[in-house]
Amino acid sequence: MRKLLFVLFFANVCTFAYSQESDENQILKPVITFSEAIYDFGSIIETDGKVSHTFEVTNTGKAVLLITNVQGSCGCAVSEWSKTPIAPREKGYVKVTYNPENRPGVFNKTITVKNNSTENTVVLIIKGNVVRKENN
Repeated sequence: MRKLLFVLFFANVCTFAYSQESDENQILKPVITFSEAIYDFGSIIETDGKVSHTFEVTNTGKAVLLITNVQGSCGCAVSEWSKTPIAPREKGYVKVTYNPENRPGVFNKTITVKNNSTENTVVLIIKGNVVRKENN
């Protein structure tokens, strides 16, 4: 019986230590937070050219955040992003530029943001409606 109690006690201590270690590792990671996850351009006129929106990102974690890659779901959405490390409580950006040329109608595009945070992949969305300008 003493052996059984010892084994149970030892298993409990090991589980508690592992749990604390996991929590500490989670706490020491960067956390990526966006000001918004979806941006609606509304109606845009095709002939007015490209439109852009900048998503603001904040590192709300306790370690340096690195955005490693940003990829749009098509070639019509091009991205720029903070290439330098983002310190805890500091801000960065992901800028998305959409080209409406020859794309009349409703659009809904995703932008995948790869990073080293607790959420390795974040998906942002841009949407809107491209209106073809009538020739007068």
